[in-house]
Amino acid sequence: MAADHEDGDVSELLDYEEEEAEAPNAGTVAVKDTKKDVKGAYVSIHSSGFRDFLLKPELLRAILDCGFEHPSEVQHECIPQAILGMDIVCQAKSGMGKTAVFVLATLQQLEPVDGQVGVIVLCHTRELAFQICKEYERFSKYMNNIKVGVFFGGINIRNDQQTLKANCPHIVVGTPGRILALARDKSLNMKHIKHFILDECDKMLEQLDMRRDVQEIFRTTPHEKQVMMFSATLAKEIRPICKKFMQDPMEVYVDDETKLTLHGLQQYYVKLRDNEKNRKLFDLLDLLEFNQVIIFVKSIQRCMALAQLLVEQNFPAIAIHRGMPQEERLSRYQQFKDFQKRILVATNLFGRGMDIERVNIVFNYDMPEDSDTYLHRVARAGRFGTKGLAVTFVSDETDAKVLNDVQDRFEVNIGELPQEIDITSYLEQAR
Repeated sequence: MAADHEDGDVSELLDYEEEEAEAPNAGTVAVKDTKKDVKGAYVSIHSSGFRDFLLKPELLRAILDCGFEHPSEVQHECIPQAILGMDIVCQAKSGMGKTAVFVLATLQQLEPVDGQVGVIVLCHTRELAFQICKEYERFSKYMNNIKVGVFFGGINIRNDQQTLKANCPHIVVGTPGRILALARDKSLNMKHIKHFILDECDKMLEQLDMRRDVQEIFRTTPHEKQVMMFSATLAKEIRPICKKFMQDPMEVYVDDETKLTLHGLQQYYVKLRDNEKNRKLFDLLDLLEFNQVIIFVKSIQRCMALAQLLVEQNFPAIAIHRGMPQEERLSRYQQFKDFQKRILVATNLFGRGMDIERVNIVFNYDMPEDSDTYLHRVARAGRFGTKGLAVTFVSDETDAKVLNDVQDRFEVNIGELPQEIDITSYLEQAR
């Protein structure tokens, strides 16, 4: 996705590597999860509603249409500052409504001018770009004068150039490689950008080639602008790099060190050999009540084979992986989101930032390679105060080590899957 670079041009990389003593920042807000025992998760923490943010009436109408009443913890901390144009670094667990923070804050501030791009949002995968674009469309449905465009690799760049020329969007969402290509060939004019946003910023700033692209895009934008960065996991060493892009940012770390208290999410493991996984998976799918399920595997081959096997066993399954053409990936993603398919088999590509409201069970058919990936995967179930179940298959010592790392790092106890699970523990009851 990021453009290929010669190894030789590392010298032009801004010197972001130097060690920086992290002085406590007056603007840092570490929001501790003081309401751990409150049922219904975050929704009841703040009695305030979105009205308190004094948003435009068109935005409030769209928020109500989406069924949101109370802001989540992150929204409560960030939105008041964000709509005033303040720079923000925010780390909070998956499923806590970070996307809505920058979508609402930019829509609130944007004064659209025909032919000018005012907001740029960068993210590391095409699916996430597509989803953020959909969020902008959802919240701007009563703002008829605002146009949103999404641009990423894998699709002919001429289409993008044409769109920018004939029907220039006010808000551009995209992946760094494609956005940089459009900026370099002057199709995308960055001179009027007032808001610069990185979603899942650690993923883009950790990889040097992608970081280089982000920096080059950043340099083409005006000096005076609002910069906001969001992530579910933000290592201490990445934070100073984020702040180099900003002017005295407000830092919000919700439930710092990411305790994995994804409220309402039951987590279990099953010890078994690799060749026993299919039988166990089929048994559990028969046994458990699910709305939608995501099954994570470690390779494209396993993804395709398992999806085919599920279909042969009459399970409504679909596969998404990196090897597919872009249009096919998006079309399958949409089918799953629209509830046409209830089981998705996916590689890690799908692990971050994807927001499918009906997913209540996640299987780690193959153990993720590290605790961060585990967090992102299981957070697909039980998003923002709903119930969910995560089941992880453990088949060797390496798997067991990752699971132990998860338990140590997030201070969570993941027990062995019991014979019977109370359905009310992982399925929202119809009201």
